[in-house]
Amino acid sequence: MIQAIFVSKKSKQAQIGIDAVKVDAGKGIVGDRYYGKKGVDGPNITFVESEEIAAFNANFGQNIGLSATRRNIVTQGVRLNQLVGQEFSIGDVRFYGVELCEPCGSLGKSLANDSISSPQVVRGWLHRAGLRANVLSTGILRTGMQFNLIQKGAK
Repeated sequence: MIQAIFVSKKSKQAQIGIDAVKVDAGKGIVGDRYYGKKGVDGPNITFVESEEIAAFNANFGQNIGLSATRRNIVTQGVRLNQLVGQEFSIGDVRFYGVELCEPCGSLGKSLANDSISSPQVVRGWLHRAGLRANVLSTGILRTGMQFNLIQKGAK
């Protein structure tokens, strides 16, 4: 399910938590910094598991919040890595899982501190930092909404 939703109007701005958001097919989240930038040929929404945020905190003695990874949608009870190459829906909105959202140097720098270095952060998030997806249909996402895998051949 969707545990939290975050948007940021500009790339360096803090993300704002909201309860509901409109997503447009091929463009992403209305009002987010990446809206319309990658188009239909590239991922335009990101997801991360709250369980991975908790695991990072436990494994590295950290206390990062749900918005710290700068992903748009924080999930609970959803194995995102399994959605690569899969079509799924949240409510009436359809998505396609394009690729893992692997950690970058910017994430490493933003989460590094006196007890964990930037390279340690990146290694700690490798294959756990979330999912990049394409928005296939327009609609509204709200916290609490459930994920559903769309079986191939189903319409």
